Amino acid sequence: MKKLVSLLALLLVLVLAACGQQNEVENTGEGEQAEGETTKLVVGATNVPHAEVLEEAKPLLEEKGIELEIVTFQDYILPNKALADGELDANYFQTVPYMELQMKENEDYKFVNAGGIHIEPIGVYSQKYKSLEELPEGATIIMSNSVSDHGRILSMLEEKGLIKLKEGVEKSAAQIGDIVENPKNLQFEAEVDAGLLPKIYENNEGDAVLINANYALDAGLNPSEDPIAIESPENNPYVNIITVNEGDENNEAIQTLVEVLRSEEIQNFINEEYNGSVVPVTK
Repeated sequence: MKKLVSLLALLLVLVLAACGQQNEVENTGEGEQAEGETTKLVVGATNVPHAEVLEEAKPLLEEKGIELEIVTFQDYILPNKALADGELDANYFQTVPYMELQMKENEDYKFVNAGGIHIEPIGVYSQKYKSLEELPEGATIIMSNSVSDHGRILSMLEEKGLIKLKEGVEKSAAQIGDIVENPKNLQFEAEVDAGLLPKIYENNEGDAVLINANYALDAGLNPSEDPIAIESPENNPYVNIITVNEGDENNEAIQTLVEVLRSEEIQNFINEEYNGSVVPVTK
């Protein structure tokens, strides 16, 4: 009987010790990452260049104890829905103006910019004309149905001298109705999903098509050579960012992700891989 009591007491001590160790592990996870532990980050991205850049960053993140899982998307809507629903820790595909517009349209979206990574200049593509000057009277200009892109596109066309926008209008929020001078009487069509624009160009529809560099790259186009005009990356507010839910911008793993994506290794990769079609930033 005494042996049985002693055995039970020993088992109780072992169970309590195991529970204490388990609590230690759990408590460590709530604070800083313990040495040797791995943190998993799930990041949503469009295929090109975002997922490719993240793939290149994987081994660098692994060295810092972060296991990166990349979830790819074909559109601009689902990555934000997945982030808001908690299916992602972050996403990497959008600009600040697009993020802000999405939050206005979806009250449950509480997103924060955790850091800018690169710029993808929009290009003007045409199979019929070799320059903007060649565009004829009444030329049809096809652009994305994404309202957040309209101000960006119209600002570029104004900079190139094709149109003039209303005095005092916020450039990033400008819409087709804000055009006050249109010497060539250009006709704007803005009903196409951004991902379908390369197909529109391939089918030779319209006189010129405005295509985001990521979709152009994904379709096999060369955004640094194929466009007849390209958006200037200088002082460009349309930086592609790491987006997180409010409060997660201070997460150590998220900060490490941004740090790695801004590292010299990744900046060199972007410059060499995309040859000006994608331009890295450091803020």
